[in-house]
Amino acid sequence: MNEIFLKPYTSSDHEKNLYEMWLNKGAFNPDELIKRGVVSPDANSFSMVLPPPNVTGVLHLGSSMMIAIQDSIIRRERMMGKKTLWIPGSDHAAIATQSVVEKKLEKEEGKRKHDLGREEFLKRVNDFALTSRETIKTQMMGLGASLDWSREAYTLDEARNLAVRTAFKKMYDDGLIYQKNKVINWDPKGQTTISDDEIVYEERDSILYTFYYGKMKDGNNFPIPISTTRLETKFGDHAVAVHPSDERYKEYIGKTFDVNFLGEEISLKVIADHSVEKEFGTGALGVTPAHSMMDAEIAMRHNLPMTQIIDEFGKLMVGPEGVKGKKAAEARIKVAELLKEAGLIISEENVKQNISTAERTGGIIEPLPKLQWFIDVSKKTSDGKSLKENMLAVVLDSTPENQKIEFIPTRFENVYKQWIENLRDWCISRQIWFGHQIPVWYKKSANSELIETICQVIAPQLTDEEISKGIILEQDPDTLDTWFSSGLWTFSTLGWPNEQKMKEQDFGQYHPNSLLETGRDIIFFWVARMILMTTYLTGQIPFKKVYLHGLVTDEKGRKISKSLGNNIDPLDMIAKYGADALRMSLIVGTQPGQDSKFSEVKIKEYRNFANKLWNASRFVFQFADEVGLKLSESNSLSSIAITEADTKLIDEAHLFAKDVSDEFEKYHLHLAAEKTYHFIWNRFAAEIIEESKNNKTESRATTLLIILKIILKTTHPFMPFVTEAIWQHMDNSYKQGEGDRDMLITSTNVK
Repeated sequence: MNEIFLKPYTSSDHEKNLYEMWLNKGAFNPDELIKRGVVSPDANSFSMVLPPPNVTGVLHLGSSMMIAIQDSIIRRERMMGKKTLWIPGSDHAAIATQSVVEKKLEKEEGKRKHDLGREEFLKRVNDFALTSRETIKTQMMGLGASLDWSREAYTLDEARNLAVRTAFKKMYDDGLIYQKNKVINWDPKGQTTISDDEIVYEERDSILYTFYYGKMKDGNNFPIPISTTRLETKFGDHAVAVHPSDERYKEYIGKTFDVNFLGEEISLKVIADHSVEKEFGTGALGVTPAHSMMDAEIAMRHNLPMTQIIDEFGKLMVGPEGVKGKKAAEARIKVAELLKEAGLIISEENVKQNISTAERTGGIIEPLPKLQWFIDVSKKTSDGKSLKENMLAVVLDSTPENQKIEFIPTRFENVYKQWIENLRDWCISRQIWFGHQIPVWYKKSANSELIETICQVIAPQLTDEEISKGIILEQDPDTLDTWFSSGLWTFSTLGWPNEQKMKEQDFGQYHPNSLLETGRDIIFFWVARMILMTTYLTGQIPFKKVYLHGLVTDEKGRKISKSLGNNIDPLDMIAKYGADALRMSLIVGTQPGQDSKFSEVKIKEYRNFANKLWNASRFVFQFADEVGLKLSESNSLSSIAITEADTKLIDEAHLFAKDVSDEFEKYHLHLAAEKTYHFIWNRFAAEIIEESKNNKTESRATTLLIILKIILKTTHPFMPFVTEAIWQHMDNSYKQGEGDRDMLITSTNVK
């Protein structure tokens, strides 16, 4: 028996060396395994992309659970003899990363980004991102992630930049990308647009005011009272909408009234619209086209004008003294005071209201009209379907000609369907410096008049004649929404759009991906956008299955976050208990789509489990030595005569392995891990080994070795380090017939 087993298992003695061994022997790279003859070039393939972590900091426990689940899946598929590819990468997370660096710059140097200028500021952001990427990579390696680092990608690297520009131009040329002045979500704090999905709703106390606008030219009050929580926006109203069937207001429908609202003249047309709720407030809605998404849609239906009365800093652009120039919340209070003084307030009601805030900055969102870039999700494409229709078809239709994506758990298919059916055009432009700059150039005359708008993959060039005339080219200063680049992730990492690279590299073998495993909380941010981009740009689905895990919470059920002070660095837990223990603690008891509570006690339990497996292995090797079991090339374990009782034990172990394999096939990893734990602890260690102490025969020694091999192979996907450490120190004569006997990671698994 190897002397290393004479001392207890200490994870830190093995993990780094084992990971380096796997890297050096190309265990994570399917090309290397094919070259070495470990994997057949004709073998079935299995592929995944790592959901790229944001470069805003370090991995947290939720990310660690994602790594543990995905690595368990890929290790098992590799041990099934498949060509397995798991692509690593990271996301530049434009708004979040720029925000972090801006705060750091202001805190440490008292400067703002404009003090540095765009070029110098972006250098700072890129340096920060690079450092963060290396930190995240170290964490993932510490967890044992068997990612093919030779294919590592970054959403802002040169290859992804080419893919982004190519995708933008194709969609622009096909009329799917357009520029228009529309009401968008504006973050006054971050000074950029954000998407609907990046809004966090916070319940806050508010006041529902019921009031009259004011006097008309004939001296009478405007006849219809309305209710609102945003009095300050009423300077921008152009209509009052009522339900067509509301008898209270039928006589006013179609009429226009000029009203003096606190000194500002506004023209209000009474319109009938089915979107109005008769039961809410007075049943009449003041329509503010420039500062409400819903009101903007009503305005389009009724051909109403749009007047902006709140600026990009969230301040009122109109109004009397104490209102104009004030932030919206302050102006609201002043407007209420003035309406009370004028006797126009009918009632005030304390209500709870969901306030829209920006996920990254916490700023209160102001809907504003701005010229932005959008993707049209409803326009018919060359195949006669819209992007929305294609996004629904690949999930809900099961026709033979249609590739179908399966959701795990299946209930998320309905969640996805409801969201897509209500999907609005995607605003893809952001007013920040960090990210993929929009590949549109404006050719302007010497006096800055626009001559031509040009969309190209590569920057256009001016002729000598144009230069001599003082004509200049300006690139659109905005950058693209981060999710535009990460939406290309499954195929931009496999050679697209370079057709030669796609043939020479991985696209044909590994796309669509076999599986996407990610958090249920980004089904709309990322999963849906990958389906949108991939189906349109490649004509394929991005992945065949989507496994959605839940969130990791603390023991009180709270979301883990820096603000709550309950975030834990996974490397700290690994140093204390070992990577295997952390991985098992994050998988056991974690059903697909369900949240799970983190507990350090649980990690400690699985550290004890790793020790139990180590000690059980030591007993088996000692047992084999004591009975004098000696094997050679011509005398393998399979040649030893096994008793009927021992044969039953081996059959039982095979049934256990099959049971675990069946749970894997159903993606019930939590059950597969639990069954592995219980068989090793309660059956193998507590019963079979104890019984064997009084049965020291060659048959039983052989049986124990065979069962141990089955256990190591079955457990390896969950606990790669301790199982590989045992395998590495197992007598090679015991591993005969295993093909590549050097490493457990590439040995054939029990099916």
